[in-house]
Amino acid sequence: MRVLVIGSGAREHALLWKLAQSRRVSQLWAAPGNPGMAALAECVPIGLNELERLADFAEQQAIELTVVGPEAPLIAGLVDVFRARGLPIFGPTQAGAMLEGSKAFAKELMETAGIPTAQHRTFRDPAAAFAYLEEHGAPVVVKADGNAAGKGAIVALDLETARTAVRQMMVERVFGSAGEVVVIEDYLQGDEIGSTALCNGTSFVPLVLTQDHKRALDNDEGLNTGGMGAYAPLPFVSAEAERAVHERIIAATLRALQEHGIAFSGVLYSNIMLTERGPMVLEHNTRFGDPETQAMMLLLAADLLDLLQAPERLASDSLWHPGYAVSLTLASGGYPGSYRTGLPIEGLAEAGRLEQVQVFHAGTALHDGKLVTAGGRVLSVAAYGTTLAEAVERAYEAARLIRFEGMHYRRDIAKRGLRALQS
Repeated sequence: MRVLVIGSGAREHALLWKLAQSRRVSQLWAAPGNPGMAALAECVPIGLNELERLADFAEQQAIELTVVGPEAPLIAGLVDVFRARGLPIFGPTQAGAMLEGSKAFAKELMETAGIPTAQHRTFRDPAAAFAYLEEHGAPVVVKADGNAAGKGAIVALDLETARTAVRQMMVERVFGSAGEVVVIEDYLQGDEIGSTALCNGTSFVPLVLTQDHKRALDNDEGLNTGGMGAYAPLPFVSAEAERAVHERIIAATLRALQEHGIAFSGVLYSNIMLTERGPMVLEHNTRFGDPETQAMMLLLAADLLDLLQAPERLASDSLWHPGYAVSLTLASGGYPGSYRTGLPIEGLAEAGRLEQVQVFHAGTALHDGKLVTAGGRVLSVAAYGTTLAEAVERAYEAARLIRFEGMHYRRDIAKRGLRALQS
């Protein structure tokens, strides 16, 4: 089968790496791809939002399945363009992608359907948002309504931080048009986890639960990022809590979408807080998580192509290898703020020789034939182990071999899981 993967990050590199292992895949392309993906596929220089050009390419190359990695082309309506031409593609339509593209839409949907989530208010006027903060107080979470590349949610434990977040989003427009509307919601406490499900209408197949690390620094300090690491499975989540996620959140969300005339297909990836009142949705996403996917692909025993095309045909107990997987993000100095690019990267060959380790490219480029940094999140080191401690140690061993100026990474990935196993 001829398969096209759309995207240029570590998530797409991991998907491509797993698809390359399928006996049914005959040829792979990536658009636009990255230097790491070029070893597995032909990279074509077409931008994520060049919807018609992507469809033209898929048509010309007789692509039999297109897999979309990032949220931006989904929100822009890429699936609708492909389907209008009869081109097979994995992902939700533009209407379904609004579950991620608009926090306000998602909150309204959940409120109407009784899906557990934090109390919230939506604002289009900054003065009204400021007034609400004075009345409500902190802590709160301030979210840009639109797509802000994973950085549009600010946890404000005090009023000054909340005011600053509103001002930056609605007045200074640091996230552009994504901040025209903001959602202010109550701050929830508990363990945050990720739930991933492959969906087709109201039917779905749940994948392994994950835990992401969004803050830039150890002990969940620093600014929010696109994700500094993840691991799976989660030893601290009970079977009862997992069933509640499946029934009260995934199934309920798909039913609510159907009632809005949206037959959702593709990935529903939900950030969930395990609170004293049970699992509650922080936000929904409509694509694979990053960096969760990098860990999940190392755990996946099933053929990814089979899983994407007909997940309901696979037995849930045959999907995964026993054991654990960890992904660790190696970031540019200054990320998620300003950072330099074009810095030489060394040590990849040494890291790649380690057992049960894969290094996925996120923000890299070639300059005069040499690999250099080209983004905030530069590389994603993923490792597998029969125990969580083994997977963690392998990831950090690989990270210590890789070098570029200013490189930083968190040193407490999977701390919550390790603590649960020790107790």
